[in-house]
Amino acid sequence: MKNIILFVFILLAIAQAKTSDFSIIVDQAFDAALFDVTEDYDRTISAVGFSKEYKQTSNKSRTYSDAFEYLASVSSKYGAQMHLLKVDNEAKIILSNASKLTRFSEAVALVKTPSNGYFVGGHTMDGTLLLLKLNSSGDVIFTKTFGTKNYDRMNNLILLGDGGVLTIGSSVTSRSTTDNEFETGLGNNDVYLTRFTQNGQKLWSKKYGTIHDDRGVDAVEARDGSIIVISTTSYDKHKDVTLMRITENGNKMWLKHYESETLLIPHKIIRLRNNDFLISLSKYDDMQKEQIRLIKFDLYKNILEDKTIYTTYPSLLNDIKEFSDGGFIGVGYVKDTYNTDGLVMIFNSDLSMLKQEHYGGENYDEFKAIAILHNSQAVAVGLNTHEDSQESNMWIIKLNRDGSMAQVSVKVNSLYDQLCDVYKEEIRAKAISINKDLSLSFTDKSLYFEQGKYKLTNKQKFFLDSFAKKLTPFLKKNRDFISTLEINGHTSSEWGGANFTNSYLNNSKLSLERSYSTLSYIFKNQDTINQQLLTEILKGSGNSYSKKILYNNSEDKVASRRISLKILLNESR
Repeated sequence: MKNIILFVFILLAIAQAKTSDFSIIVDQAFDAALFDVTEDYDRTISAVGFSKEYKQTSNKSRTYSDAFEYLASVSSKYGAQMHLLKVDNEAKIILSNASKLTRFSEAVALVKTPSNGYFVGGHTMDGTLLLLKLNSSGDVIFTKTFGTKNYDRMNNLILLGDGGVLTIGSSVTSRSTTDNEFETGLGNNDVYLTRFTQNGQKLWSKKYGTIHDDRGVDAVEARDGSIIVISTTSYDKHKDVTLMRITENGNKMWLKHYESETLLIPHKIIRLRNNDFLISLSKYDDMQKEQIRLIKFDLYKNILEDKTIYTTYPSLLNDIKEFSDGGFIGVGYVKDTYNTDGLVMIFNSDLSMLKQEHYGGENYDEFKAIAILHNSQAVAVGLNTHEDSQESNMWIIKLNRDGSMAQVSVKVNSLYDQLCDVYKEEIRAKAISINKDLSLSFTDKSLYFEQGKYKLTNKQKFFLDSFAKKLTPFLKKNRDFISTLEINGHTSSEWGGANFTNSYLNNSKLSLERSYSTLSYIFKNQDTINQQLLTEILKGSGNSYSKKILYNNSEDKVASRRISLKILLNESR
């Protein structure tokens, strides 16, 4: 268990609903799924879950007289292993790590470390809890196995302010009040919490519960270092929800029970930007149909808002996150008459639903977790099942701010390389220069404007004919990724006899006229199809002398009287 082995160039089939949709389905033999996701510091995306593969564990030379003994011998051939995936902005898998533990295991949670590595939490199939710390390449820094002698399960892993982590789950009751981890309860299961330092040192493990069946669901750290824990208590036909606030050392501060005549199931708790908290739950209506319930409360267990989101079909949210403007995005599943789809919901700050989207095919699909990205997009992970299949697959999709499907990114470097190839002759002749930010300048002296002039010369027109003839095919090819083509006019800083204000304003007007004369010439000399394309992306602007050309810290007035272009990409790229 020293390493999680990196599979480089694994043959993974990536199926997409459309060639440009950012939807990755990793189609492997046997069941697989993803349970958590995070954005890396290099803007790539990492997710964890499990995959299964063949393991040769039976003794082929042995004969069996008992069918059940034979079935037991082959039961571990197909087992789950923790799996880490990393994808880039082009929806390409750049890292795929499957653990090679001697016991089958599943990863349920993933959090980032300050060094761009990860903490991964999970459990073995026979009831041992696992905590791994990985570097940015997925190599194991350390592995901790822990838990009781009974059957344990991890449900989540929470990153704490000191760089350590808290695991939350459940453990079969020890049934001994002398157990030093025992806090309360003698039921079937107890809530089980364990706290680790960032170096993997276990600080404490504690159990909490009632005489009934208690299971830990999720937890979150408050700004003061205390921890809010959400759990369930099951008895008879009831499943109640319990909120508990504990100190950083695990000592109880308060409890709050939500009793319900119908089934009530919590899924996620998050801390809001104002230090209040939000819980996502499922409640069952009179028709025994799942409905989404969202509860806001403060640090002192006061309920601030309690709202049920009624939907046509049974729905739940496994995860929910807050945007910087106070809105929310949640993911889970929706069950219609024929199948189950991945569900995305957008809410405003008052928890009113603004929009919902369903994703998936004609079988079972579900989102387990979501992370908001740096550009206000989001990424959701879960499981997808192909039509007529009984095996689930790992699934990653990227979403726009409104819940719609994002498109696959084209790297700026790729567009830069394409532009350089398109204009390789002009670059060689030093007629133009292209920068990696996709800005382009006309640098041949014959393409500069004379002082105070904006009308195009014959040489400029001749060049623009050739230039535009190469530009429009490039724009068409990459239209899905380009939002704007800017044509910017520039001037030198002088304006004879004018004061500062008039000098700037006169040059501003002149730069706009240079931009317009270039823009209009290119536009007029296109056919109708190309003109329609340009109407969608073309923009003229004047920069006055704000971006004059300097040479040895002195203004090059001739070179400053020029035109430049810049290609801007869609924000979702």
